[in-house]
Amino acid sequence: MGRGRVQLKRIENKISRQVTFSKRRTGLLKKAHEISVLCDAEVALIVFSTKGKLFEYSTDSSMERILERYERCSFTERQVANDSEQQGNWSLECPKLMARIEILERSLREDLDPMSLRELQHLEQQIDNGLKRVRARKNQLYNQSISELQKKERALHEQNNMLSKSASGTLQTREFMNEDEEAIAQIQPNTIQIPPWMLRHVNE
Repeated sequence: MGRGRVQLKRIENKISRQVTFSKRRTGLLKKAHEISVLCDAEVALIVFSTKGKLFEYSTDSSMERILERYERCSFTERQVANDSEQQGNWSLECPKLMARIEILERSLREDLDPMSLRELQHLEQQIDNGLKRVRARKNQLYNQSISELQKKERALHEQNNMLSKSASGTLQTREFMNEDEEAIAQIQPNTIQIPPWMLRHVNE
């Protein structure tokens, strides 16, 4: 009969746990070295024991350089994922785009020769995605500017129409007043002044 699957759980015995940690750690470091040599991969391995002791392994490119690459890739992927789920305000988008541009600039300043084909393709995809987002945002702002200008144009047109109607009404009112004055002047009888010496004869 074959051996059953052993259930993984914490080793309660402290001494056995320490011995197992030492053996597994050695095997893990050996596997990390093998995959880096056989597959020409950059590997960084960090292990802390229960007491907080550090054990690490990295390829010839050094731990710092590998961690820096990891930070760039993980940060970019997180930003792209967050941006696809949220509609960012431009005031919030600008710092994100600046951070991506800085990341790409740092990547381009590095020597591209050590980078593998997969890494170069990933970098190219980052650049393409960044350019697409910049173009999309630029077109959005351009359309918003056109819409705002059209609204202002309509508002000015309506204001001019109101001013024209107001001026036309004032002119018509003045014309009506002039016509009324002329009509009143025509209706009023002509007043004739009689000399005083004729008044006596009229009264008699």
